[in-house]
Amino acid sequence: MIAKIKTPVFIDAFTLELEASSESSLCAVLRDDKGCECSRMETLINQGEKTLTWRGLNDLPYGVYTLELSQGADEAKMRLVKRI
Repeated sequence: MIAKIKTPVFIDAFTLELEASSESSLCAVLRDDKGCECSRMETLINQGEKTLTWRGLNDLPYGVYTLELSQGADEAKMRLVKRI
């Protein structure tokens, strides 16, 4: 597993708890319930970094989203809910 979500419900940001790994890049895509890409983030994760916060999601409509994470050959999908 690449990361775990601290809480599956968010308002304008959410935090990922990163698995211990060496320095690498992380690609995260947030998709709505229809599968359309709503937001994308690509970042370099430094060795020893434990959390990553994705901010700036306040413009997204309320609803259910799928977070797709990829780090090298590893991939993970998580369900998130944006609420008021």
